[in-house]
Amino acid sequence: MKPGPTTRLFVLGVLALSVLASAPFLGSEFLSPALLWTTGPAGPEREILLVLRFPRVLLAFLAGGSLGVGGLVFQSVFRNPLASPYTLGVASGAAFGAALTVILGLGATAFGPAWQTVGAFAGGLGVMALVQALGRVAGRGSATLLLAGVAVSFSCSGAMLFLQYLADFTQTFRLVRWLMGGVATVGYGGLAVAAPLVLCCLAGVYRLDREQDLLLLGEELAAARGVAVEKVVMLLLFLVTVAIGAVVALCGPIGFVGLMIPHLCRPLVGPEHRYLVPATMLTGGGFLVLADLLGRTLIAPAELPVGVLTALLGGPFFLVVLWRSRGSSDR
Repeated sequence: MKPGPTTRLFVLGVLALSVLASAPFLGSEFLSPALLWTTGPAGPEREILLVLRFPRVLLAFLAGGSLGVGGLVFQSVFRNPLASPYTLGVASGAAFGAALTVILGLGATAFGPAWQTVGAFAGGLGVMALVQALGRVAGRGSATLLLAGVAVSFSCSGAMLFLQYLADFTQTFRLVRWLMGGVATVGYGGLAVAAPLVLCCLAGVYRLDREQDLLLLGEELAAARGVAVEKVVMLLLFLVTVAIGAVVALCGPIGFVGLMIPHLCRPLVGPEHRYLVPATMLTGGGFLVLADLLGRTLIAPAELPVGVLTALLGGPFFLVVLWRSRGSSDR
């Protein structure tokens, strides 16, 4: 008998948690799990494990899960298989906010990373607020929101290029490296701030699973079934924007995860969002942990930013989805 979606979701969870548990010990150099219960003074290997690898893996899992759920929400709201968390310009706005803190000299202060995080978070939320305002003025549904997001995204990208032109060599190097996307971190400070916020947003998305199922059928039919379409869409976009803004603030823009993961999960657990939301979170988290592990080992002792790897994988995947969408529209 073919296993049901509950069983498949359980298997995905076991696989994702297995990746999460094993990844900290793997890399350019294997670190033994016995270091966790070694008594006596903490050696350099144990410090690397506890201060560098564990928070890095947890951040990668949180970021991948958030991006996966974000892509699922965007594809459901816009009924577009090519939509992703960056469709409405959240990533471009966050990148512009972070770049602005660097250009203003805040990044060179003792609180530089904190200022960069605040700038990225404010930029992402600001763009989302602007897009929602434009959508209300136009009043033509989610399609208008999508077009407004694309336009604002291009504007932010242009402003970003202008800031790079004004920057000196050191500032430009920092901006370029941040824009590549990465999950390298030291300690648990940023993770402790972002994780509760992100998890609350993802829980809110999960609570709206029925509404997302109905939105896939069309706004008119969803409204006929009692869904307050405009309010639900705005709430979903707000929750996703807050989660993605927090992730981008810590990791930089990491593309294509939100595009790929929902397409990988739908054949496994089906179209219902009560299964899809946790499936995309688990699969996205495990995927980004594996991608970061590959980036840490591929050109060791140097490291390849995880955003570069996801872009290399996501480009061909985007073309495959585009081709399949074309084929289905032709029929």
